[in-house]
Amino acid sequence: MVDVVTAVLVLSGSLFCLSAAIGVLRFSDALSRLQALAKAQAVGLVLVLIGAAVRVPAPYAGLLVLIALFQLLTAPVTGQILGRIGYRTGAVDHERLYCDELAAHLEGAHGGERIEDSPEPEPEPESEAEPPEAQGPREPADQDGPGDPGSGSGRGWDGPAKAP
Repeated sequence: MVDVVTAVLVLSGSLFCLSAAIGVLRFSDALSRLQALAKAQAVGLVLVLIGAAVRVPAPYAGLLVLIALFQLLTAPVTGQILGRIGYRTGAVDHERLYCDELAAHLEGAHGGERIEDSPEPEPEPESEAEPPEAQGPREPADQDGPGDPGSGSGRGWDGPAKAP
């Protein structure tokens, strides 16, 4: 009887994982692929782990059940985060969405103004500083070490260090 239960659980979990892989390859947009990854893969892995837990000794079975619980707790959170990242970066086709609750939430939270990404910082106005010649002598570029942001060049890495 244990063999039958194990076989059913492992095979059904494998089919869920296979359907998740096919979904990732076949679905056309990011949210559909994410759905396949977050749901079918998580259920498939949990079924395989429970099927394995039926066959192994108790201490190992408890560890497998803990892994399954961890998967059930982390997969939805990861899916939510990846979905929001995809939405904000433009990977989601807004025309294909049946119900766009996130747009309404973002518009309501920001006074009717839709927030796509964080706004780009405005360039600082150029100050009328003294020309470089009037500022005095500069330190050698390799004094702080090559590539140090604090080196006098302001360009990053200045090439290999020169011998004294």
